[in-house]
Amino acid sequence: MIISAAVVVAAAAGAGGAYYLLHTRGTPLETAQRFTAAWSRGDLTAMKAELAAPAAGFEAAYAELTKNLGATKVTVTGMRVSDPVDDRSTASYTATASLKNVGEWTYKGKLQLVVKDRHWKVDWSPAAVHPALSGANHLAIKTTWPARAAIMDAGGARIDDGDDGGSVQQLVGFLDKATAKDVKKLGAAYRVGGAVGRGGLQETFERRLAGTPTTEIQVVGSESETLHTIKGKRGEDVRTSLDPRVQKAAADAVRDLPKPTSLVAVRPSSGEILAVVNSQGGFNRALDGRYPPGSTFKTITAAGLLATGVTPSSTVTCPPEANVGGLKIRNSDHESFGSLSFLDSYAHSCNTTFAPMTAEKLGAQKLYDLAGDFGFNRPLNIGVPATTGSMPKATSDAELAAESFGQAEITASPLVMAGVAATVADGSWRPPTLVPSLKQKASPAPLPDGVAEQLRAMMKAVVTKGTARTAGLPAGTAGKTGTAEFGTGPELDSHAWFVGYRGDLAFAVVVEGGGGGGAVAAPIAATFLKALG
Repeated sequence: MIISAAVVVAAAAGAGGAYYLLHTRGTPLETAQRFTAAWSRGDLTAMKAELAAPAAGFEAAYAELTKNLGATKVTVTGMRVSDPVDDRSTASYTATASLKNVGEWTYKGKLQLVVKDRHWKVDWSPAAVHPALSGANHLAIKTTWPARAAIMDAGGARIDDGDDGGSVQQLVGFLDKATAKDVKKLGAAYRVGGAVGRGGLQETFERRLAGTPTTEIQVVGSESETLHTIKGKRGEDVRTSLDPRVQKAAADAVRDLPKPTSLVAVRPSSGEILAVVNSQGGFNRALDGRYPPGSTFKTITAAGLLATGVTPSSTVTCPPEANVGGLKIRNSDHESFGSLSFLDSYAHSCNTTFAPMTAEKLGAQKLYDLAGDFGFNRPLNIGVPATTGSMPKATSDAELAAESFGQAEITASPLVMAGVAATVADGSWRPPTLVPSLKQKASPAPLPDGVAEQLRAMMKAVVTKGTARTAGLPAGTAGKTGTAEFGTGPELDSHAWFVGYRGDLAFAVVVEGGGGGGAVAAPIAATFLKALG
């Protein structure tokens, strides 16, 4: 039981007396609880309010835990207070410090309490932080890291040993020396100059790959003493969906091309990325490129028109020119085909068919919504940085007309456009991923009933009798060419595109400034597919 001392002071004056009762306010337990509660929430100001006297080195002492050990939280429990003797008491507590990227350290500590100005206060010294601290020594950690876990392809072979091609290493990233910024982010278990993943999968999965080190918590001064050891844990391997056979075929297809070329291959039935290649290093165009998709986007527009009741056999027109909302539209090489089927207008990539029909039958909202069903405007979570396909909703008929054939402000990477082809092949858009174990936020989006089957027939016609008929694509290939203009001026350059699928393999090829998709990009796809047999 805690007994507060009471002093009765009598003063006599004349015939009467005045009595004053002076007693200690509160209890040592209440003071200790307020102090440790403030400690748990990191409120140093509230802690100082409980001190019997100003304490030099107060902030530095608590930084021994937060700065030196990387403690993100300290929880104090099990408070017990001794009976006061001569206005002094001792509070015993159990502290649990959560150390970033290390684990938890639990230890026993004590607070000394004293009566000051009739209130119980903390008689503070560095030992209040930890019994081993004296003000002349410090807490420190010594770490021993386990061997770093591996990054592997779909078959379990390592791809982080530098033996694979540059495109693979671009995805993998590399090991670098940790900076002070890295240590602040990752925790005190890391040291400036130590190994840390930089870029790609090495950075994304740093904690998973590195594991946790065996950590000795030490008090360091004239002598060193280990206070506690937290056993480490080996990291977990990261298995990607990369197929080495598909990756090699893709790399061989773009190797030594004079213009920057990228190719992405995905598995339509799962969204798994099988290959990512760039013919030139540096910027990862395959995942982060922002290109107008050109007529490859007609696949999405065609899906919308099919959903309104247009069929592949519906009769449409492909005049040499059209005007929608004041925008003058023509076809590539000023072609015209007169009256023809909707399938043939897609196969021949007739801008003058698609723009008027989109304005008449779809409108801006329907085309915008359908683009989302093919993966546009959806966040990507593939395991490494990747740019989302962007399509703003058109605000005029002229903008809508340009969007119908993949121009205006639409941008996409080869990954996004490989996803468009995969959506047709599977019948549903599936979130792409490079690491199958990675949880996805987006859910698969099925196409409207009957649309995928009709689109497949139309994409096959592109290869058999349309703009890709002379590309040498193997039997069973379906696709869509694109010639996407960019820049300003009367004569515009264009990127060459070809997107398609064959069996459970979808792909996209883009050649920066390459020109016509049928003449330039489709033959690269043919080389890629033939290598796979």
